[in-house]
Amino acid sequence: MLQTVSDPKPATDSTSTRELQLSAFRFMLLARLLDDKFAALYRAGKIHGGVFLARGQEALSASIGVSLKKTDVFAPLIRDTAGRLAFGEPVLDAVRTYLGSPLGPMRGRDGNVHRGRPQEGYLPMISHLGAMISVVNGVLFARRLKKISGTVGAACIGDGATSTGAFHEALNQAAVEKLPLVLIVADNQYAYSTPTSFQFACENLADKAIGYGVESYSVDGTDLSVCLKVVGDAVAKARAGDGPQLIVAKLLRLCGHGEHDDASYVDPQLKSSPLGRDCLKVAEEFLLRQNWTDAATIAEWRGKFAREIEEAVGQVQREPAPDPFAENWLAISSEHLSETHTNHE
Repeated sequence: MLQTVSDPKPATDSTSTRELQLSAFRFMLLARLLDDKFAALYRAGKIHGGVFLARGQEALSASIGVSLKKTDVFAPLIRDTAGRLAFGEPVLDAVRTYLGSPLGPMRGRDGNVHRGRPQEGYLPMISHLGAMISVVNGVLFARRLKKISGTVGAACIGDGATSTGAFHEALNQAAVEKLPLVLIVADNQYAYSTPTSFQFACENLADKAIGYGVESYSVDGTDLSVCLKVVGDAVAKARAGDGPQLIVAKLLRLCGHGEHDDASYVDPQLKSSPLGRDCLKVAEEFLLRQNWTDAATIAEWRGKFAREIEEAVGQVQREPAPDPFAENWLAISSEHLSETHTNHE
C-alpha cells in the first residue's frame, strides 16, 4: 500500500516532538558546515579523491539517523553526512577518512566515503549502490539466526539504484523473509546527470513496492517534520515485525554530483520548484515559527560546530600520513589470524 505524505502534521508542543526536531536540525547544521569545510579543503588541494556534498538532503538523512537505535544497522550513502553524525559517527572519523589519516576507521586504506564501523552496525558503503541492500539483509538475517531480536536495518539508495538488479533481488528477498528492513530512496531527480524520466516510467518510485508486497511511502524530502514522522513510523513498523518498509523522498540535490561537477544539466525549473527548497532553511524557519528556538541560539550552535570542525581538521593535519612500507595490508577484520600479527592494543 502506498501512502503519500506531503504536508506536516499539526505541530504540537510536546517535549518529545520539539526535542526530536531540534536534535535533527542540529545534525543537519553540523553536516552542512562539515560538508562546506570538505569542499573548501578539496578546492585547496588538501583532499584526494571526490567530495560529495549532502546539500539538499540533510532533512531526510538526519531523520534516519535520529530514528535508529545504536543497536540497529545503518548503511548510508555519500550524501548521508547528517545521518552518519546522528547515528553516532564522530566528526573526527569523517575528517580522518577524508584526509587519509591512518588513525581513521579505515586506516587511510579506502576512499573517503567508504567509511564505517561494521561491528557497531555502521556499514561502509559499496559504490555499487544497490548492493548495500543485500548487505543489510545479510546482517539482519544473521542476527535472526543468532536469536537477536528488536533490531532494524536502514539502507539508503538513490533513484538510479532502483533500476539495478541488486535492488530487485534484495527487496524481493527482504519481503519473502519479512526482514526488518527500512529502505530509503532519495529521489533527487538525477542519477548523476541522468534525469529520472530516462530511468523509469512509473509515476512514483514507491509504486515499485507493490510488486514485492512491501508497504511504501512517498514523502516531501525537503520538509524535516514530514521526514521525521514517516521515517520514524516506518522504523517502528519494521521493528514491530511488519516486514520491510520502502520510503521514497522527493527532493533535489542542490549541488553537483561531486565537487568536480558543476550540475549544469539540472533543469532551472526544478531549481525554482518546491523540490529545490533548501531543507536546512525550511527547518530553521519552522523552528523559529514554533518558538522552539531563536536566531541567537542557532547562531551559537553554528559557531560551536564550526569550531569543532576546525579543531578536528587541525588535529588531523598534524597527524602522520600513512606509510605504505610499514602497512601489513591484511584485512582489518582478519588481522588477528595472521602469523605475523602483533598486538597494537
